[in-house]
Amino acid sequence: MASLSIRDVRKVYPNGAEILKGINLDIEDGQFLILVGGSGCGKSTLLNMIAGLETVSEGGIYIGDRCVNEVPPKSRDIAMVFQSYALYPTMTVRENISFGLGIRRVAVAEQKKIVDRVAETLQITHLLDRKPAHLSGGQRQRVAMGRAIARNPSLFLFDEPLSNLDAKLRVEMRAEIKLMHQRLKTTTVYVTHDQVEAMTLGDKIAVMRDGVVQQFGSPQDIYDRPANMFVAGFIGSPSMNFIRGKVQQEQQQLHFVLEHQGRSTLLPIPAAQAAAIQRLSPANGEIVLGIRPEHVTDAASARRAEHSASNSATTGANCSDAHHPTEVDCIVDLTEPTGPDTLVFSSFNATRLTCRTHPRAAAMPGQPMRLAFDLSKAVFFDPVSEQSLK
Repeated sequence: MASLSIRDVRKVYPNGAEILKGINLDIEDGQFLILVGGSGCGKSTLLNMIAGLETVSEGGIYIGDRCVNEVPPKSRDIAMVFQSYALYPTMTVRENISFGLGIRRVAVAEQKKIVDRVAETLQITHLLDRKPAHLSGGQRQRVAMGRAIARNPSLFLFDEPLSNLDAKLRVEMRAEIKLMHQRLKTTTVYVTHDQVEAMTLGDKIAVMRDGVVQQFGSPQDIYDRPANMFVAGFIGSPSMNFIRGKVQQEQQQLHFVLEHQGRSTLLPIPAAQAAAIQRLSPANGEIVLGIRPEHVTDAASARRAEHSASNSATTGANCSDAHHPTEVDCIVDLTEPTGPDTLVFSSFNATRLTCRTHPRAAAMPGQPMRLAFDLSKAVFFDPVSEQSLK
């Protein structure tokens, strides 16, 4: 195993196209790094540079203490799992897994031990004598993973390995990859465009856009404290709501002005966010309120949650800084039942808002409903730079 350090890495093609614009990332030995972003953001190019399949224009890539810019792929002590599985169709599963071991001149008896151990780990022992044509997509992906595990590398590289699988199988394979990492503790870099995979698998996430890392941190930190509107909208499902509006001072309390069907409601802004807004917001008082669907819910559920939190609070604790949700009446535009909850859509400040509510509390389209806005975890953004105000 080894740490991975990417320092000021750029990729510029001969035609002048700049794909990566100074990437800096560091992960410790045994960590799981997710490179996530939309198509064309540079994440696969960066993975290929780590693997040695693409050259580095500027900067350095270090595996452990060694700069590998000029090291050929076969000498980097890595194993890569591709989106397309890349299995040899004429070989059995056993032969596919042991192929790399044979090239490295591992003794035949040792090869068998390794293959049997890997097959047992991935629960594919019963498939060892089959060829890829007779396997399902999930089974082929397990074989591809098995071939990588058998090499016992310092670094695993995954290039969107689950994108060809159906939704149910993706969830199952995601769990398998996480369990594999927990058992082997091998440093891993995983490329995906799926933010759910990023949140569930990674120790660290690098959110990329146009060849630039927009934010690098733990999944929860990126979810709770996004650096800008792109990150906030990309991470989370359903994505964060963005409401443009003005702030207003009333009785030494800063409020966000929420408008619905000709009526205005003032949402009190918590003290910490208010201080940042007053220090950094534009002169005209316009900002963007970023609030996740789970923080706009039906009023009854919000009251129950607040009551439960109050009852469980430590006796004697100072609750003077507690922030209470503000209830707002609205008209429902649309509902989407999901089973455990129902997504309710309504319009505020000329913006369609997604709210996560209890299924039995959701009103029908066209009917009135009382919602509760909890701004204690809201994020405010500059409408011009789109950066978080903090």
